Amino acid sequence: MPLYEYRCSPCEQNFEALVRSSSDQPRCPKCGADRVEKQFSVPAAAQASAGAATRSSSLPMASGPGCGAPVCCGGGCSMMGN
Repeated sequence: MPLYEYRCSPCEQNFEALVRSSSDQPRCPKCGADRVEKQFSVPAAAQASAGAATRSSSLPMASGPGCGAPVCCGGGCSMMGN
Protein backbone atom coordinates (compact mmCIF):
# COMPACT_ATOMS: atom_id res chain seq x y z
CA MET A 1 0.00 0.00 0.00
CA PRO A 2 1.81 3.09 -1.22
CA LEU A 3 1.91 6.39 0.62
CA TYR A 4 1.41 9.36 -1.73
CA GLU A 5 1.78 13.11 -1.28
CA TYR A 6 -1.16 15.30 -2.25
CA ARG A 7 -2.06 18.99 -2.41
CA CYS A 8 -5.63 20.12 -1.80
CA SER A 9 -6.87 22.49 -4.53
CA PRO A 10 -9.36 24.51 -2.40
CA CYS A 11 -7.24 25.12 0.73
CA GLU A 12 -3.71 24.38 -0.65
CA GLN A 13 -2.92 22.00 2.24
CA ASN A 14 -0.11 19.47 1.58
CA PHE A 15 -0.65 16.00 3.08
CA GLU A 16 0.19 12.33 2.71
CA ALA A 17 -2.39 9.57 2.20
CA LEU A 18 -2.18 5.80 2.22
CA VAL A 19 -3.80 4.49 -0.96
CA ARG A 20 -5.14 0.95 -0.59
CA SER A 21 -6.55 0.58 -4.11
CA SER A 22 -6.91 2.55 -7.33
CA SER A 23 -10.55 3.32 -6.44
CA ASP A 24 -9.60 5.08 -3.17
CA GLN A 25 -10.13 8.85 -3.37
CA PRO A 26 -8.09 10.71 -0.74
CA ARG A 27 -9.67 13.64 1.10
CA CYS A 28 -7.94 16.66 2.56
CA PRO A 29 -7.56 16.28 6.34
CA LYS A 30 -7.94 20.06 6.82
CA CYS A 31 -11.09 20.90 4.82
CA GLY A 32 -12.42 17.48 3.72
CA ALA A 33 -12.35 18.29 0.02
CA ASP A 34 -11.74 15.51 -2.50
CA ARG A 35 -10.28 17.84 -5.16
CA VAL A 36 -6.64 16.91 -4.57
CA GLU A 37 -3.64 16.65 -6.86
CA LYS A 38 -0.96 13.98 -6.52
CA GLN A 39 2.48 15.55 -6.05
CA PHE A 40 5.80 14.25 -7.30
CA SER A 41 8.14 13.25 -4.50
CA VAL A 42 11.55 11.70 -4.03
CA PRO A 43 11.33 8.06 -2.94
CA ALA A 44 12.74 7.25 0.46
CA ALA A 45 15.16 4.76 -1.08
CA ALA A 46 16.86 7.54 -3.06
CA GLN A 47 17.28 9.61 0.09
CA ALA A 48 18.73 6.63 1.95
CA SER A 49 21.32 5.96 -0.76
CA ALA A 50 22.38 9.62 -0.71
CA GLY A 51 23.06 9.23 3.01
CA ALA A 52 25.16 6.14 2.30
CA ALA A 53 27.34 8.17 -0.07
CA THR A 54 27.91 10.74 2.65
CA ARG A 55 28.89 8.04 5.15
CA SER A 56 31.45 6.52 2.73
CA SER A 57 33.36 9.81 2.63
CA SER A 58 34.07 9.44 6.35
CA LEU A 59 36.01 6.18 5.82
CA PRO A 60 39.77 6.32 6.37
CA MET A 61 41.79 7.09 3.29
CA ALA A 62 43.73 4.28 1.66
CA SER A 63 47.49 4.32 1.90
CA GLY A 64 49.79 3.19 -0.87
CA PRO A 65 50.19 3.95 -4.56
CA GLY A 66 46.50 4.80 -5.21
CA CYS A 67 44.70 8.11 -5.24
CA GLY A 68 43.63 7.72 -1.60
CA ALA A 69 39.88 7.51 -2.23
CA PRO A 70 37.99 5.10 0.07
CA VAL A 71 37.30 2.82 -2.91
CA CYS A 72 40.69 3.22 -4.58
CA CYS A 73 41.75 0.42 -6.89
CA GLY A 74 45.43 0.69 -5.96
CA GLY A 75 46.79 2.91 -8.70
CA GLY A 76 44.96 1.94 -11.88
CA CYS A 77 42.31 4.69 -11.71
CA SER A 78 41.97 7.83 -13.80
CA MET A 79 42.61 9.99 -10.72
CA MET A 80 46.33 9.11 -10.92
CA GLY A 81 46.71 10.60 -14.39
CA ASN A 82 48.03 7.36 -15.92
